[in-house]
Amino acid sequence: MSGPMSLEPGGAERDTLALRLAEPRPPRRRPRWALDDATLAIRLPARGPDEEAVSTLAAELADAIGPAVHPYEVAALLEAEGLPATVIKERYGHPNLFSLATALYERVPRTFPEPPPAADPWRPDTLRCLLRGVLFALPALAYLLIAPLWPLDRHAPVLIVAGVFSWAWGQALGHRAHLRLVAGRREACGTLLTGSLLGAAAATALAATAADSATAVGVAAAQSLYLAGAGVLLVLARERLLLAALSPLVAGAAVLPWWDPGAIARAGLPLLALLATSVAAGHVLRSGRAGQPASDAARPRLLTSLPYGLFGLAAAVLVMLEGRRQPYAVIALTLSMGPAEWLLYRFRGWSVLALRSSATPAGFLLRSAAVLGLCLSAYLLLLLPAALLAGPDPATPLLLAATLWTALLLQAFGVAWPPALLCLAAAGTAAAATLLDPPPGPAVLPAVCAVAAVCLVACALHRLGRPSPHS
Repeated sequence: MSGPMSLEPGGAERDTLALRLAEPRPPRRRPRWALDDATLAIRLPARGPDEEAVSTLAAELADAIGPAVHPYEVAALLEAEGLPATVIKERYGHPNLFSLATALYERVPRTFPEPPPAADPWRPDTLRCLLRGVLFALPALAYLLIAPLWPLDRHAPVLIVAGVFSWAWGQALGHRAHLRLVAGRREACGTLLTGSLLGAAAATALAATAADSATAVGVAAAQSLYLAGAGVLLVLARERLLLAALSPLVAGAAVLPWWDPGAIARAGLPLLALLATSVAAGHVLRSGRAGQPASDAARPRLLTSLPYGLFGLAAAVLVMLEGRRQPYAVIALTLSMGPAEWLLYRFRGWSVLALRSSATPAGFLLRSAAVLGLCLSAYLLLLLPAALLAGPDPATPLLLAATLWTALLLQAFGVAWPPALLCLAAAGTAAAATLLDPPPGPAVLPAVCAVAAVCLVACALHRLGRPSPHS
């Protein structure tokens, strides 16, 4: 969750009003008038139209005449078929092409076949979503490696302060980078380069105020630099490159159950992963900056990204408070961010289907509520087994997950301030209750998450239960 999730499909999928071509019709047998001229009967003009012959022709051309909305379309069809004027007069008894076209148009009922189903522009990349969830949790292996070398429990406040600030900064920076991507990749990479360096420096300086040793400041600086580099790679969709950079951590943690790699390896592998992440981020930014600058690119206002940063701050505080009580629940919640992103895409795709099948605003509201309930229930059911195993209180991580997922859903549709304020209120209340330690202390966090989740769901139904956000 080092940056907002990009939910914009690319390429030709941006055009939601693209024309859809009808499926090719099977070849039609030649009409009777196109057969050998010897089969044509000579008609006397005084006898008028031959209704039987016209009806036979209408039956032969019914598939092509049915979708027509005006007799002129039938006339164009007959002309394209090469129907000569002599056949119109002698076989069908009509004075001209338009008279016969009108007769055919009146005989064939209107039929408007449904166009083929359009491709879903919001179809998620399942592997990419799952990989992002894994990448959110893999950095925790560094703390597992250095735990025997450095007392994490004593210096945890330093890392928490730096981590909370980096999380909030990363959310705001990721949103601003996505806005700059509209102008061009060069502009987005410039924003990420400046913002990531400033964020890492600010997080390190903030951690230094709470640190009591140079080692603590160094570890906080390393953590801040990694979060900055990983945020760059995630925003620019370079997940596989980040996975490769984290491979030293994976290799070191994989041998811990059977072999102690020693102090040098325990300290060197996290540093190697940090170096690889920084080099990879620098390479991607350098490549992105090589393009041509946009001539008329307007910079978005900084305040536009403020609610995303505030939401990141609130989410970090809520997760930190839950981690104090049930650390394994936080690991499960972090891993579930991959399926959470997948379900965000599914909500958008299923909402488009609901919009196409709805005839009234009320009908779409009901379908939208069903889609929201389905996606949120699927996410919580997926998280339920891990929540049951993580600790004695499975309700709190589930309520926290519902709060975060619904807030991310609203942000994906550009609704930023309501989820930011609601999550800030929940985080502030839970933090104050933790500091004051009132008698019902353990029940405060699930209570505020439950209230926030209900309010966010109501806001989602109000904002997203209308057709306009999905059109």
